[in-house]
Amino acid sequence: MSKVWRYGDHVDTDVIIPARYLNIADFEELAEHAMEDIDLSFAPNVQKNDIIVAGRNFGCGSSREHAPMVLKVKGVKCIIADSFARIFYRNAINIGLPALEIGKEVEKIEAGDELEVNLTKGEIKIVNKGIVINTKPLPEFVQKIADCGGLINYVKGEN
Repeated sequence: MSKVWRYGDHVDTDVIIPARYLNIADFEELAEHAMEDIDLSFAPNVQKNDIIVAGRNFGCGSSREHAPMVLKVKGVKCIIADSFARIFYRNAINIGLPALEIGKEVEKIEAGDELEVNLTKGEIKIVNKGIVINTKPLPEFVQKIADCGGLINYVKGEN
């Protein structure tokens, strides 16, 4: 099971990783500043396999690849949102960070909920509420990219 970190609409890349830290080349160090302009508790407390859930247009703003990367480095299993900014979505997929767009169903998920996500089936179980959300599964090739850890490994044929 995974813990939910819940955010609202229009969370932009400047909030996900503030521009003032982009001079840090080490992603492990950079990730210590993830989400700090919106949630100071995120970086020090997020656990491996936790899930970010957000509203509309998650990842809007600049096209910096650092934004999904710091979330992946912090151990985020996947991001579930009403909708994503297209460039953020593609950057997330390219690095092997699954992103599920589920529309208004996202409103059923709250901070602290415990989720079980089956990306292949497109099934999200809110365990503590006994609710199941059925959505479109990740396309097979996107799932393979995630399984390989990103597009580069996928193209190289690595698992």
